[in-house]
Amino acid sequence: MINAAYNNSSFIDDDGKSNGKESYEKHRSIELSTKSANSFQSTGDYEPYDHRKVEIPLTNFDTIIHLFKMSLGTGIFAMPNAFKSSGYIVGFIGTIILGTIATSCVHTLVNLEYFLCKLKKVPSMNYPNTAEAALLAGPEPFHKYAKTMVHVINAFLLLYQIGSSCIYVVFMTTNIQAVLASFGYNIHIRLLAVIILVPLILLNWIRKLKYLTPLSTIGNFITIGSFLVIFYYIFREPFTLEGKKPYATVSEFPMFFCTVLFALEAIGVIMPLENEMRTPKDFRGSTGILNRAMFLIVALYIGLGLTGYLRYGDEIKPTITINLPQTDTLALLAKALIAVSVFATHALSCYVAIDIAWSEYILKRIEKSNRKLLWEYALRTGIVFITFVMAVAIPDLDLFISLIGALSLATLGILFPPFLETVAKWNRVSGFTKALMISKNLLFGVIGLAGFFIGSSISMKDIINRYLEES
Repeated sequence: MINAAYNNSSFIDDDGKSNGKESYEKHRSIELSTKSANSFQSTGDYEPYDHRKVEIPLTNFDTIIHLFKMSLGTGIFAMPNAFKSSGYIVGFIGTIILGTIATSCVHTLVNLEYFLCKLKKVPSMNYPNTAEAALLAGPEPFHKYAKTMVHVINAFLLLYQIGSSCIYVVFMTTNIQAVLASFGYNIHIRLLAVIILVPLILLNWIRKLKYLTPLSTIGNFITIGSFLVIFYYIFREPFTLEGKKPYATVSEFPMFFCTVLFALEAIGVIMPLENEMRTPKDFRGSTGILNRAMFLIVALYIGLGLTGYLRYGDEIKPTITINLPQTDTLALLAKALIAVSVFATHALSCYVAIDIAWSEYILKRIEKSNRKLLWEYALRTGIVFITFVMAVAIPDLDLFISLIGALSLATLGILFPPFLETVAKWNRVSGFTKALMISKNLLFGVIGLAGFFIGSSISMKDIINRYLEES
């Protein structure tokens, strides 16, 4: 999850000087100001791919591996519970449809970046830059909102990354609680969150991303091993359709929608990965890297979601790891190791949030300060503390996943890409092409808006109701 949102690093060295990409100003070297709106004329012969300078480019295989790494997180362990909210038939079909929509919107965003790079004659852009450029390239009434759109995208990216980090805290404490309960220690999940707070802060004080790489590598192997353990327990006994519902009530569907969206979407890493590829042309297209990776990812999500639900039925927990036997050594070991793996992932997720907040909003305001290092550690501690407070306030994994899926990914992944494409290309396409673009983007926009408003409102209602029940 390194540099998922920006693919830049402007943190400071131990002596207080800026490193990486030097400073916020350099990072914004391709910033698109409203004064340059008139420069959007013709794509000409400029080819962005030919001008990208990547020190260590990613191969096609590297890119697929990173896509898998970012898509196979805590969300996949919640897929059986998502199928409980939809039924096995609706879940099967719905996951395919949502996977197709999510993939299509990613294509829209990547293609839009390429289109705008040609217009602006820059080699690459990140998500906020693309949003800004899209509004500047569109009809004049949108120009004045270009800068605001950057902050909107940043806000949702921050919400997504911090929200994901909160989910990691809840996931860790839920699994640790289950392991301790098997030995007779019944510790409340909130108390466990307090216990791991200091270790999380210390872990997130690691300022160099390369020092987190070994933890990430170990975590990947642990995740693979956990999948094998889960499938072992799923298939060791036969399961039937008896007592399993093919479809659920309409009121339950938003939970399914938001959970699947959270699980599938890796919108924050898509553009950095494509920008870092040796052959970025291979990323797009009907048989490109993105489609091949998403096909396998959706298949794996359906596989675990369907078989997990058919195995445990309505007894399925917010994360399937809790359904594993409470006394089997193998199951307990898997839960403990998964918690360790997610512990490292929390630091990677927070790294992205810290990167956005630091490079975009803090560093440029304290450029002349001789206490940059102190400010950075304060930011790191503050973001970790925010994830802790939110996790303690909402210690229910299923509701938290649904809420973040509705608030962040319905917007970043489904709503914004078609909106930005429509604005950017409004005056540049016509006829049937324009009608097709508007129809497609209107459909996806409605789905994104519905997911945002309905999903978030129902999630908040469920959170409040569960809180009242506990109190």
